[in-house]
Amino acid sequence: MTKVETTAGTIEGTHDGEVVAFRGVPYAQPPVGALRLRAPRPVEPWAGVRPGREYGFWAPQNPPPSTLSGDMPGPQAEDCLTLNVWTPGTDGARPVMVWIHGGGFVGGSGASGLYQGQALAARGDVVIVTINYRLGILGFLAHPGLADPEAGDAAGNWGLLDQVAALNWVHDNIPAFGGDPNNVTIFGESAGGMSVADLLAVPGARGLFHRAIAQSGPPNAVPMAKAEETAAKLLAELGVADLRDVPVPVLLEAQATLVAERRGGPLPLTPVVDGVVLPSRPQDAMADGSAADVPLLIGTNRDEFKMFLVADPKGREPDDDVVLKRLHRAFSAANERLQPQLAMDGYRAIRARRGESVEPRELWSAIESDRMFRVGSIGAAEAHAVHQARTYSYLFTWESPAMRGALGACHALELPFVFGTLEGPGIDRFAGSGSEAKALSNQMMDAWLTFARSGEAPWPAYESVRRATMVFGPQSSVQDAPMDDERRLWQEASAH
Repeated sequence: MTKVETTAGTIEGTHDGEVVAFRGVPYAQPPVGALRLRAPRPVEPWAGVRPGREYGFWAPQNPPPSTLSGDMPGPQAEDCLTLNVWTPGTDGARPVMVWIHGGGFVGGSGASGLYQGQALAARGDVVIVTINYRLGILGFLAHPGLADPEAGDAAGNWGLLDQVAALNWVHDNIPAFGGDPNNVTIFGESAGGMSVADLLAVPGARGLFHRAIAQSGPPNAVPMAKAEETAAKLLAELGVADLRDVPVPVLLEAQATLVAERRGGPLPLTPVVDGVVLPSRPQDAMADGSAADVPLLIGTNRDEFKMFLVADPKGREPDDDVVLKRLHRAFSAANERLQPQLAMDGYRAIRARRGESVEPRELWSAIESDRMFRVGSIGAAEAHAVHQARTYSYLFTWESPAMRGALGACHALELPFVFGTLEGPGIDRFAGSGSEAKALSNQMMDAWLTFARSGEAPWPAYESVRRATMVFGPQSSVQDAPMDDERRLWQEASAH
């Protein structure tokens, strides 16, 4: 057994393949009682040797609508602020990669089977850290009345503050695990990718990481006024003035209703521009050079939205009317400037010119994949590249064999390729298997590892003239400005 001294006490790891794993390591005090809906406080020391065999509790959450890309939640509790470390050895000073999980800010865990760190740690001789953070109401409810005077009057972003606390823990403790605190890469997918992009705009996170990888996660934060509306509605429905005494099951029931009401629209509980943790919109902060010294790798999957279509009964074989109605609802909720009919007509013409399917389901997926993920990610790359030459773009096009090909290159499909977890239980049904899949996984792992080690990706940097993009798939290649007609359609609409 390997023992490591942290700033709070001794933790004992276990061998996991070629590396040593330390699971369930606390990085902050349990956010319970008076600390619910407050910024995280430093972890309290413990006596003796703490075993690191078991993962910590998952943050309280409802069951996911689908387990195609992940697991059912494990044991849950508010005492969830733990992390996991995989290291090839406790000597030396290796690059560190800190993973922030996705799940729409209402689900997920760093303990998911997709995020096991042993393969990536061993292949790249790096230290992998996966973290838990507070989710949903407990992690992202925001309101001026919740202002925490011990955290500069932060009034929300509790989950984002948890991520900063975990990065502080890494800075202080990772040398004991064989990691270099001066070479830390944050990476994440979906809500985790959005968190990565938002952390580029968080003053309290500056200096705690040195490279960033955002997978299917453009910058995302709502104005405080919008968050206040959500909080006021929730308090009225629960009939309480203070949420600190409300049992977790009651909060989760209310949260499930909130999520259901927002289906197809913006996420109901997300980071918020509170003037403290996030002083301004992360998109604007990036454009102003908020993280000019941080190399960025950012990209999306071609068919992101197909993951969500399979859970929608009307998404199986929709006609134009169904798609148009859904687009009107989604575009209206997000205040999009592009009109749904113009989007339908434009995408139909663009795809027809390329010889691609113009079936209503394909149009719906293409439009929403771009609206929700790709266009914002391209915008972030453009904004960041002005200040940081080492900005890189990718597009993932490998198709899932699941559901007779209905998922395409859907949301979350790149995860087992990045982590080298293709051989995990049941993952082959979602991601595929065989020599081609293995080769793609090796290529993506090596690209992520190269970037983490050097801040450079093994393809040309992104800029707004050439728009060089690595297209990952059965025959990966660098392409200039892939699917650029769609990007211009959105750009022209936003300019008016």
